[in-house]
Amino acid sequence: MRIAIEGCCHGALDAIYQHIQNLETKNDYVVDLLLICGDFQAVRNHRDLQCMAVPNKYRQLGDFYKYYTGEKKAPILTIVIGGNHEASNHFWELYHGGWLAPNIYFLGHAGCVQVGGLRIAGASGIFKGHDFRQGHFERVPYDHGTMRSIYHIREYNVRRLSLLSSPDIFLSHDWPQSIEHFGDLQGLLRRKPFFRQDVNSGKLGSPPLMGLLRNLRPKWWFSAHLHVRFEATVRHDQDGTSQPQAQSVAQPTAANPDEIAIDDDDEFSDAPAPQMAGPADASVGPSPAPVSSNPDEITLDDEAVDVATPPPPPSGNIETKFLALDKCLPKRDFLEIIDLPCAFDSLPLASLGERRIPKLGFDPEWLAITKAFDSLFPVSRRQAAYPDESAARDLIKEQLAWVQENVQAKSSPMSTSSSSDSASLFKALDDVQTFSQVAPGPGNEGSAKNHQPPYYASPQTEAFCKMLEIDNKLVKPSFLPS
Repeated sequence: MRIAIEGCCHGALDAIYQHIQNLETKNDYVVDLLLICGDFQAVRNHRDLQCMAVPNKYRQLGDFYKYYTGEKKAPILTIVIGGNHEASNHFWELYHGGWLAPNIYFLGHAGCVQVGGLRIAGASGIFKGHDFRQGHFERVPYDHGTMRSIYHIREYNVRRLSLLSSPDIFLSHDWPQSIEHFGDLQGLLRRKPFFRQDVNSGKLGSPPLMGLLRNLRPKWWFSAHLHVRFEATVRHDQDGTSQPQAQSVAQPTAANPDEIAIDDDDEFSDAPAPQMAGPADASVGPSPAPVSSNPDEITLDDEAVDVATPPPPPSGNIETKFLALDKCLPKRDFLEIIDLPCAFDSLPLASLGERRIPKLGFDPEWLAITKAFDSLFPVSRRQAAYPDESAARDLIKEQLAWVQENVQAKSSPMSTSSSSDSASLFKALDDVQTFSQVAPGPGNEGSAKNHQPPYYASPQTEAFCKMLEIDNKLVKPSFLPS
């Protein structure tokens, strides 16, 4: 399967699809799948823009609304995760994942799907220590603080992801902490000298994500956020450690004067948090960490912190190839094409002109994890206590048996090339979730154009919850706007 990977999208869908078409014409091949690593900006109308944490001058509709309203259709199956500059209200409506538009699928705040025998997992948002152990307390309309905290990754999702068996591909917006030491660090610093301070202090990237990388050991890990292309290879030892070569780094230089800085998050603080035990492998340590001074990033001063990582289980791939990419602009390294072996020919396919579109399938193991952790879904600031890892895995095993018995494909189950024997049941996503427009397009918002929108209940979320026989907590009174 030929896969295109995009760094930050920033609403530039037309340019991304056109660039892929140009590459296909130039190289005489066809791209089967597009993965986008955050800052997607699924803005449906002007009211969605009021829920995006950027200065007013960056609140632009972008291209997505054309795909949402049906003016255009994505020519390639596209899977996206969320970053830190999103219409977060829209992504919240599809917390468990769902179609943003025909052929454009949001993986959810955390998720895993199958396509062509490949397992693709991902985590939306960025890490912030003071919100990591919080529940989901944000409600529309968002205030200054909740407009930012809503895209901060939660321990709930890291713990759930840590219980997956090794996926083929993992998507994140943040980089895993210290991943720069597994690649050409000096080359990175020549291009981005303002990273030196965070590299020297060990604060570049997300600590929980490095814990996940060491635990899950995916074949590929793709990221964005820092707006630079960077490759690394993490080799996993038998004991679960992954040690890079020590590299000396010059003293920090001044921040880039062209950086777009937002100094409006001073009320947040990173209080120390206690060590965390269990499957999440991401414990918050005592030191707060500033974000990198990236001249291309729309920075907010409230994102990062240190985390300790216990050894992972001795399974998964021997090495993980990491690739970060830039944002979609001319003369930037924002897109990469890779070829991965898969069972593409065995999958049911839809047609779009001369292009065949592979079908997305639910991952049974992820469904079992979702069902097992549903009772712990954090519906307020306070997060309930988690079971220890052994108890969690026993519960997932029990729920996997339920999934295999009750979540059946319309056609016969299909085996996959998954690294997990338990993840062998294929059920097409569109057997359950189908796209429907629930919000108005631009120009139809009425006089409230410059106000935040109401909450739109998603039929896709309702269908997903009904499939798993779990409550749709997003429509419970505690989660609706006050």
